[in-house]
Amino acid sequence: MGVLEKIKEIEEEMARTQKNKATEYHLGLLKAKLARYRAQLLEPTTKAGKAGEGFDVMKSGDARVALIGFPSVGKSTFLSKMTRTASAVAAYEFTTLTAIPGVIDYQGARIQLLDLPGIVEGASQGRGRGRQVVSVAKTADLIIMMLDATKSQEQRRLLEIELEAVGIRLNRKRPDVVFKQKTGGGIVINATVKLTKIDEKAVRTVLAGYKIHNCDVMIREDISIDEFIDVLIGTRKYIPCLYVYNKIDSVSLEMIEQLAQQENSVVISCEMGLNLDYLLVRMWDQLGLVKIYTKKRGEHPDLTDPICLRKGATIEHVCHGIHRSLVSKFRYALVWGKSSKFNPHAQKVGLNHPVADEDVVSIFTK
Repeated sequence: MGVLEKIKEIEEEMARTQKNKATEYHLGLLKAKLARYRAQLLEPTTKAGKAGEGFDVMKSGDARVALIGFPSVGKSTFLSKMTRTASAVAAYEFTTLTAIPGVIDYQGARIQLLDLPGIVEGASQGRGRGRQVVSVAKTADLIIMMLDATKSQEQRRLLEIELEAVGIRLNRKRPDVVFKQKTGGGIVINATVKLTKIDEKAVRTVLAGYKIHNCDVMIREDISIDEFIDVLIGTRKYIPCLYVYNKIDSVSLEMIEQLAQQENSVVISCEMGLNLDYLLVRMWDQLGLVKIYTKKRGEHPDLTDPICLRKGATIEHVCHGIHRSLVSKFRYALVWGKSSKFNPHAQKVGLNHPVADEDVVSIFTK
């Protein structure tokens, strides 16, 4: 029996099984098996496959944004408008057949925008170019789910199901669980919070499904059984997502307002260029980038070419952004800005000092 048949069989058994206290452990075991088979389907252990079967684009710039959606929702038009990159646009489906990159220059940052081929229903099982699209989407720092405002909300639900099935978790944080396998000593489970969605028996049932008999588990938040399975698999990607509704010039004002008020939603019209500036602002906020300016001794800071880093970056990351050899020669740094204790005056700091947006940094070497 192939992997697809096993997946179908488990899904049918889960649909037949009534959800109650007596069946929750059995369902937990089925969920663990289903997650394992799906991981096998999308991340096969062998390298077999036709040459040239996949596609990928080298990651460049300060962040990567992936455009995902069904065919003919306006992804290629959006890429052309935002990046001045020519992407084939036509009034028929599947115009884009490979990943097409473009670059957005915004607030001194270079953001790579990838137009991916349209996802079809069943992409998580390898239909269309589902596997390739998903593998590239997993490398993104932000996903823009392009939706057609003239169609039903079912399109969003179907895309979420496809991405969920392949291990992409949208707008969610990684569960606060520490899992460590051992060579002996059995299973030790501890929790620092009251668990209402899962209990120790359910945890042991899932671990048995993965043939794990020796490990330490520390649960630090009230998680569900699905979140615990995600921790065990370890390849899940937690990516922020903006739901972008295109073609708002073809729907009523009431519909536009209804769509715009949804969480993480933005309404636009690529054809008429409506609301694209606001979408850029929302993308910047979701990416969580900080701009760091550098300053040479005795000179004014260079405000034209910032180093763009992630929130939580340190002076060490700034050094890497300038040149990799700086860390080995580092003595200290002077920082002006929000992260300085003595703002607006400079603070002398080490490599582990966290920087803030629009800080000015001067590096001193040995």
